[in-house]
Amino acid sequence: MAEQPDGLITIQDFVRWGASRFNAAQLFFGHGTDNAIDEAAHLVLSGLNLDPGLPAGFRDCRLTPAERVLVSELIERRLVERVPGAYLTGRAWFAGMEFSVNRHVLVPRSPIAELVEAGFDPWIDAERIGRVLDLCTGSGCIGIASAAYLPDADVDLVDISPDALEMARLNVERHGLADRVRVLESDLFDVLAGNRYDVIVSNPPYVSQAEYDSLPAEYLNEPGLGLLGGDDGLDLVIRILEGAAHFLTEEGILIVEVGNSAQYLDSRLPGIPFTWLEFERGGEGVFLLTREQLIEHRAQFEEALAR
Repeated sequence: MAEQPDGLITIQDFVRWGASRFNAAQLFFGHGTDNAIDEAAHLVLSGLNLDPGLPAGFRDCRLTPAERVLVSELIERRLVERVPGAYLTGRAWFAGMEFSVNRHVLVPRSPIAELVEAGFDPWIDAERIGRVLDLCTGSGCIGIASAAYLPDADVDLVDISPDALEMARLNVERHGLADRVRVLESDLFDVLAGNRYDVIVSNPPYVSQAEYDSLPAEYLNEPGLGLLGGDDGLDLVIRILEGAAHFLTEEGILIVEVGNSAQYLDSRLPGIPFTWLEFERGGEGVFLLTREQLIEHRAQFEEALAR
């Protein structure tokens, strides 16, 4: 059983106590929160089945003895196991929407959320978006949020992991989008012949081996299948670049997150006119290419894939 501290009574007491312990233990954050206070608040509020937007006045509410035990145990597990808080609570947020997560999927945190919230404006007219493909979907957060923000669009969620797709299906049902969102098991484009999309968006495995070997423990609790992208992190990215044009409409766009592997991409594919997107809430390493650009530079992608 977790330590039962004396004198902690309110929600705010436990948030402060948890944050102090997290700071003392030098935990690493980056799975939906970036500091000890927000991490502790996520655990405490989730343990109490409360939303993160709880009005400030409720922070002085007292916990029952059973709730104190539950919250203390969540905080203790976060300290001992070095597991992202979202795995302990099963809850994560993306583009203002709540998603269920487990250790078979990455914790949602992509800056692509900003693009989804904007309906991919200004890069494509939202009214023209009829179909979206979320490639390497994991929990389904990008594609499901796209369907929510684009109520006239149909969305396909694709992943190679059956376990990840089980979670994606759960989230599709959770948000009542089964009439417009399909969940497909596929190795990238393998089962998509004949399909065309106005937007293909992907947050694929892109972590290089060297970066993966240096990751904090919290990241190593996530599925390696969703992180590792080969020696330079670009194994799947190059395959996506080589194949995407076949599945885009005439004026369709491809958006891919590559994180810190952006440096390798520019050196491996010099001269490609990547548009590197900027985000108001932070984040980098996301590029955009049009179908026309993909076709123009197809020979380079094929050559890179063959190497």
